[in-house]
Amino acid sequence: MNAKAKALPSTPRKDGKVNNSDIQPRRMDFEFDTDIPRYWFAGDQFKTMLLSALSCTFPEGERFFVRSVRHYQKGVSNSKLKEEVKGFIGQEAHHGNEHEAFNGFLREKGIPTDIVEEFVLKGLKWQGKFLSPERQLAKTCALEHFTAMLAEMILENPEFIEGMDERLVPLWLWHAVEESEHKSVAFDVYQDQVDNYWIRVSEMAITTIEFASFTAFHIFQLRSAMDDKTDWRSVASGLNWLVGRKGWLNKLRPAYLAYFKRDFHPSKRDSRALRDQGLKKLASMLNRPELAAGLDG
Repeated sequence: MNAKAKALPSTPRKDGKVNNSDIQPRRMDFEFDTDIPRYWFAGDQFKTMLLSALSCTFPEGERFFVRSVRHYQKGVSNSKLKEEVKGFIGQEAHHGNEHEAFNGFLREKGIPTDIVEEFVLKGLKWQGKFLSPERQLAKTCALEHFTAMLAEMILENPEFIEGMDERLVPLWLWHAVEESEHKSVAFDVYQDQVDNYWIRVSEMAITTIEFASFTAFHIFQLRSAMDDKTDWRSVASGLNWLVGRKGWLNKLRPAYLAYFKRDFHPSKRDSRALRDQGLKKLASMLNRPELAAGLDG
């Protein structure tokens, strides 16, 4: 990615906002330098493949989220939530587009992201056909909780992405900020339109198994189609880094288990300070001071 990301044409509103909420899409139009190495995360095969596998799921995954929320959008009467839904849809649409471009860049580096993207597309089509709208929205809430936990871990613990090629940090930092920003929207729509505790927590249990197993499978899909040998030392150290006794995912256990409480709500963890700090860093890295104000330039 170049030293800064270009902004697409701005919205006609004078205040730079596209809806009447604090959830504003930021249009980035990232570009990726050709000399970024294939293993762009600390030169480590496992870490690179893990985040690459996740990126492969984002374009179609974000579109699934948008469809599941849009199904109930007309029924939402709360004016604040209606505006937040608009922001949620805008942010998720940009995330899908930017990661689609990033996945194309990864393909040029010999990481066959199209294999996973096609698999995810077919899988989500199946989900859309056989799952009820309530289940689809509950699955969106579950996955939004996962992404919010991971996003806020990145924002709170920048050492998690230590060693990542600096030119790619803005992509992940921007995504993290906005995932944290809209973490309550799908949940609030679910509570407003469905409000079924059993569906919510049972879908989280199902989604947890799917998320873990499919992430591992997607890494396998990518590695199986690549032209170099698997670095098993990287795999071993990466698994310890991720799920070992002091692994990053173990640190998320309390936040994950909180989802199963009847009175759970994403906003109970106030992450505004983390997001503000992330936006300041992003603005500095891209030389775009308007980002620190949370507005699309």
